[in-house]
Amino acid sequence: QVQLVESGGGLVQAGGSLRLSCAASGRLFRADVMNWYRQAPGKQREWLATLTSGGSTNYLDSVEGRFTISRDSAKNTVYLQMNSLKPEDTAVYYCRVRSWGTYYWGQGTQVTVSS
Repeated sequence: QVQLVESGGGLVQAGGSLRLSCAASGRLFRADVMNWYRQAPGKQREWLATLTSGGSTNYLDSVEGRFTISRDSAKNTVYLQMNSLKPEDTAVYYCRVRSWGTYYWGQGTQVTVSS
């Protein structure tokens, strides 16, 4: 069974930065697609970024150039570096990972950006 544990959320002022982490554990874990999503109050969960095992990345237009998805394979950890944060980035952030054809979600971490 794979478990994803997220960390790194918190309160930050507009213009600031945060780095979210998503650490995976589980026997024979092997991620080939990694995503970050977010969900703001009263809104649907929104896809933000994708990283494949081949190194390809894609981003939602509104975060491209500000957010960067990356991984440390040795640590089984996926990151989301978030710069130039805006109040509208306030949400619960989730990682999602595909391993051996099965998708797994993290529990979410709250990011609050004050103006």
